[in-house]
Formats: sequence, C-alpha cells, structure tokens
Amino acid sequence: MKILNDHIKKNEFKNIYLIYGPEVYLRKQYRDRLHRGIMDIEDTMNYSYYEGKGLDVKSIVEMADTLPFFSERRLIIIENSNFFNSSQDELNEYLKHLPETTYMVFVEEKIDKRNKLFKTVSSLGYAANMTGPSENELVRWVESILKKENKKADHYVIMQLLSRIDTDMENIRQELEKLISYTMEKDQITLEDVKAVCTVHTENKIFDMIHAISVKNQQKALELYYDLIKLREPAMRILFLLARQFNLLFQIKELSLKGYSPNVIAQRTGIKEFIVKKNISLCRNFDMEELENAVTYCVDAEEAVKTGRLNDRLAVELIINTFS
Repeated sequence: MKILNDHIKKNEFKNIYLIYGPEVYLRKQYRDRLHRGIMDIEDTMNYSYYEGKGLDVKSIVEMADTLPFFSERRLIIIENSNFFNSSQDELNEYLKHLPETTYMVFVEEKIDKRNKLFKTVSSLGYAANMTGPSENELVRWVESILKKENKKADHYVIMQLLSRIDTDMENIRQELEKLISYTMEKDQITLEDVKAVCTVHTENKIFDMIHAISVKNQQKALELYYDLIKLREPAMRILFLLARQFNLLFQIKELSLKGYSPNVIAQRTGIKEFIVKKNISLCRNFDMEELENAVTYCVDAEEAVKTGRLNDRLAVELIINTFS
C-alpha cells in the first residue's frame, strides 16, 4: 500500500494496477483514490467501468484502444471479473501492448497467483494485496474516524468494540457510524454505548458458545444456540463455525505450547493478534486431546448431515452435549 500511496502522491502512475485481497473497505478506498488520481472524477467521457463475470473482453479492448477525448488519459476499471482465476489469453497478450494513454485498474477479492494474467499485470504494472491492518493500525484507524467527529474512546473500549463485531473494515466503519449517531452530543464513547448499539457478530456468539462448553455450562451453550436459531441462523452454518472455531483453538494451542508469541501465531494462522490473544485464554480450558476430538467430532457430524444420516439441528445439540 505504501507504493500505491507514493504513486498517488507523486501523480506518477503505472498503466496497469491490480487491487486484490480480503479487505473490501481498502479495495474500494484505493480503487477510488486511483480514479481520482489518474483523472478528473467529473470526466465521464474517458472513464469506463465494467463489473461481474462474463465480461466481453473484445469490447474492453476496443475501449482501451480508443484515444482519450480532450484528455491525456483514458481510465478503465474492471471489478469482480474473475479474470485472475481463469484463462484470459486474449487480454493477457493485449496488456503487453496497452496504449500509453490508457490506464486499467482491476479490482478483485480472490486471485490465483499462478495465473498468467496475474504474472503479466505484476510485471508490467503493480499488484497490491489489500490485507487487513495490524491490531495497532486498526485501533489508530478507529481513533482517526472518531476524531473527525470530535469523539474519542478509551483503548479498552475500542478493543471491546473490535472483539464484538466482524473485524472487516467496512463493517467496523458501519458500526462506528451507528455509534457516532447514537452518542450524539457526547464526546466520549463508553462500553455501555458499544453494548447498546453494536451488532454482535455470529462468530462472537460461537465463541461464547464454546466458552460455555469449555466451563461445562451446557445450559448456557444451548441457550446461545437457540438464540442463533431464533435469529434464523442456519444450523448447518452454526455447525461449520463450531468446527472452524475448534480447529482454530487447536492450532493456537499447539503453537502456543511450542512457545510462539501471539504475534507469530497471528501470522501463521492468518488472523488478527487481538483475536489470537482472546482465544489463547479460551484454549486454557481445553487440553489438546479434547480439541482434537472436538474437531474430529464436528467433521464427522458435518458428513452425517450432508449424507442425510443426521438432522442438522440435532448435530449441533449433540456437540454441545458431548463436550460440555
């Protein structure tokens, strides 16, 4: 991202960009910043936007070959095309001869780095992976949003906010908007405000379920499960999330026992450090054998549901009853 920022700041652009990765918020931000940097946002004659699978490559090439009208640049943005997960020989060859007046920005969530098009874009232009920020970067970003609205929150309150919701930046931004509106004239956001306004993500309820299981509070685990069912959360999805959470706990505990720090564990598992720290404390309630058995049990239960041998709601209840 530093390289992208330098290009935008210096107004020195590559002719081809690929913005990809899991962070929706960052993909949108850098897509729009490149748009504003490469050309006047009001210039619609020299700007084209394509979105979705099944795009006509020939029409894109024809547009790219068209000289800009009363401008030095033509910009084409292509989003969610799946071009980087399929064979695109025609487009791949064309990019090698792209007119110097044409700029192309691809925006994708998932890409295959073995793909020819990815390799071509990376060599001729610049590919930027929009991965999630670190814990400290995320906290500073939240603080900056609050500061613009003349509000602030203690570090503990911000961490509690992040632990309750889906940490996708777009989701965090939406939750912050709700908090800002809710607190109105108040300049200090409190934990009570967070609890009153912010939507608890399903995966956090799954965490609470497993915590209840770990301390052998079967009744609480079942209550949380039935709450999710009332909220129309599919039992099969709950089963999947339980399996994933148990597997995550198994990985974290295994790495923790080997002496790795939360930071290293976060890098190896691909999750944020503060979530690792939260799960490390939960790991202490299980031994390795229990976690391994839970993962195996969940996998077997999923297979039994998919083959029609077990009802999905009953499968979750059996997991709760077996391990709590």
